[in-house]
Amino acid sequence: MSNTGHKKNSEYQKGGHLVLIGFMGSGKTSIGRSLSYKLKRAFYDTDKMIEEREGVTISEIFKTKGEKYFRELETQVLREVRDDKIPRIYSLGGGTPVSLQNQPLIKTIGTVVYLRLQPEEVWERLKGDTTRPLLQCEDPLAKIRSLMKLRSPAYERCADIIIDNGSKERDDVIKEILEELQNRGWEIPPESYKPSPDADNTENKE
Repeated sequence: MSNTGHKKNSEYQKGGHLVLIGFMGSGKTSIGRSLSYKLKRAFYDTDKMIEEREGVTISEIFKTKGEKYFRELETQVLREVRDDKIPRIYSLGGGTPVSLQNQPLIKTIGTVVYLRLQPEEVWERLKGDTTRPLLQCEDPLAKIRSLMKLRSPAYERCADIIIDNGSKERDDVIKEILEELQNRGWEIPPESYKPSPDADNTENKE
């Protein structure tokens, strides 16, 4: 499924960055890496960029400096992504599109793909994961539902393409993304549609 909004700037329709957004556990990292291989573009995770810059994990940033500081870092990195002239693939943190300050930035970066899940699907993928600071609470599923209710409208506002990524195998999701990009004027090499040789198709949660 995709939304009907198209970028008015043909530079972004035919190139620019490919931006993956979605809730934690939606598959942005694994799908981003596969798309990097298929489209011959470098892949960057903005959360990892922040961790490398700060020298600590996201969890440590939350604990020692707070969420507000982390969100400011997200916006700073997002501006750098916007100004990057080499076409790449970027995965954004789950909370990045929620900021009203960030939304217009995201929409100018390139083609935005929202990987959508249901709350129960997120919980099934993430239960037992102790690295997610926002899920360190008594009722993680309730927290997921609450956060997704807040964030989903923001994801949809930013997205050019919406892909439901629940029970699908990774290669099916990637094929759907490639088809949507091609419909928007991207030049997709025919070999990009071949199954990915580099990973288990069913592992699609990062």
